[in-house]
Amino acid sequence: MKAARRPAIRTLRGWAISVLQEAGAIRECEEHGWAQDRADPHARERAFDLARRDPPSGISPEAAAAEVRGVLNSIGDTCPECTLPF
Repeated sequence: MKAARRPAIRTLRGWAISVLQEAGAIRECEEHGWAQDRADPHARERAFDLARRDPPSGISPEAAAAEVRGVLNSIGDTCPECTLPF
């Protein structure tokens, strides 16, 4: 039995988003699709561990963790469209 591999991601940012989703650190707004930070410290740590343990080809573990951190810092905990007044 082979281990499941993540799908090919074209950008480092896309890879980091995938890692954050896999770890449960972010989720998508069900209505609009925006990424939202779940503010779960355990999930964040899992994401950093995944990034360091299995970085993309040609990327150092430190650079992979830095990209995950950068993506996580760019995502809020609310959906921008859900907070718009009608």
